[in-house]
Amino acid sequence: MIEINLFPSAKKKAGAGLSLPDFGAMFTGFKDPLLLATIGAWIVVAGVCAAVWSFETARLAQLEPQVVQVRTEARQFRTLLAQKRKLETLRDSLGTELELIREIDRGRYVWPHIMEEVTKALPDFTWLVVLDAVRTPNQGADDPDQSVRFSLDGRTSDIQAFTRFQRQLANSPWLTNIVFGQTQQVIEEERTVRAFRIEATFNEADSAFIRTTTIAQPGQ
Repeated sequence: MIEINLFPSAKKKAGAGLSLPDFGAMFTGFKDPLLLATIGAWIVVAGVCAAVWSFETARLAQLEPQVVQVRTEARQFRTLLAQKRKLETLRDSLGTELELIREIDRGRYVWPHIMEEVTKALPDFTWLVVLDAVRTPNQGADDPDQSVRFSLDGRTSDIQAFTRFQRQLANSPWLTNIVFGQTQQVIEEERTVRAFRIEATFNEADSAFIRTTTIAQPGQ
């Protein structure tokens, strides 16, 4: 049988197989410069993103030890802060207790001190019958204030001794607002004596009048 080739330029390929695409022809088909610029820009952006991602990954890897150290220090600081708050609470509690002890201690010797001041001023032939506190309307029974109002009921057989008693009480730096009541004659133990009443206020004197002494320890 006779075959006639009507397309001389066409060559018959022998056998069957796979062939690669013609990339040159593919890129030759892209004639639009805007399309080429867009593709180039996307390639550049992808490269920049890859570079930034690599840089940040390496940077995070370098910062990881610092993060671990900061977390450790944060835990230590939290522990220290908890201890500090606990110590502050203990300090405040101790401060309150110490202030309460000081208040009790300041008021412990008020009445012995009043007795001492009155006794030092008391002359011969004069004696006390009653020494009592005088409650003011604004002062309660448990008022820790050291300003104490008190009254004296006494007797004297010598009016001059009573005058001396008044003067010595007035000279005491611990006693203020002294009010001398009227005196009257009374009969006690079959003799005539003069009864009197005095009111005064005990206040802490100036530091120049305060003396401190050392308490002896056992065995000394």
